[in-house]
Amino acid sequence: MGKTSIIAVSGKGGVGKTSISSAFVRLLVEAHPDARILAIDADPAIGLSTALGVEVKETLDDIRKTIVTRVENGEPKAAIEMLNEARFRIFDTMVENRAFSFLAIGRPEAAGCYCKVNAYLKEVINLLASDFDYVVIDGEAGIEQINRRVMEKVTHLVLISDPSRKGIQVVETIKKVADELVMYEKCGAIINRVYDMDVLEKAGTVKRLEEDGIELLTVIGSDENHAYNDIRGDSVFELSEDSPVMRGAKSALEKLGLL
Repeated sequence: MGKTSIIAVSGKGGVGKTSISSAFVRLLVEAHPDARILAIDADPAIGLSTALGVEVKETLDDIRKTIVTRVENGEPKAAIEMLNEARFRIFDTMVENRAFSFLAIGRPEAAGCYCKVNAYLKEVINLLASDFDYVVIDGEAGIEQINRRVMEKVTHLVLISDPSRKGIQVVETIKKVADELVMYEKCGAIINRVYDMDVLEKAGTVKRLEEDGIELLTVIGSDENHAYNDIRGDSVFELSEDSPVMRGAKSALEKLGLL
């Protein structure tokens, strides 16, 4: 097995990161049927499992909480044994489905702080990456996971925005921080949910990205079929390959040299 390609999808909340992450997984599964592919839901909102048609029974945070509980209950020996077995427990937590594996980091009980889970996620990426050919990570909204070096060993960084100024600003900020903290090989942006291409031209959005050294991978128009898919709770595997989301995701992966 060659070097692992680790694809992290990042951007502002509500711009379609999960839709594009799930499309990436489907495209890689279809293009590389013999490859080992891991999808990681690193967003506490936990939407990737639904998009991929996966049922999650245990998350990474469940494992972490079990270890912490053992320590708090005065069972340090048991906790150490569980830590030593963490790799195997993580594999037990994975869901095997449609020629890919799936892992969810979960949602911590303490509101507002995902520091411990993010630290655990970083170790998991380091631990498991070599066991897979492709890893697709649906990141949490914003810059936190980049800032905390959770994604430092990512090979491909895909930044998602909608046409809004705020979405583009978040992409620009992530790119600046990633240039210092992430050892990526390729980086590019996708502008999603574009209703009118003329608006992008008038706003100078593409030119602005180019000036910031961010390659535009593709622009994805509004996708009614995908919206209906979401409403019905269908997975990305039920989506037409001609849908704007699937076509756009394919174009992005091709530009990144992954298809």
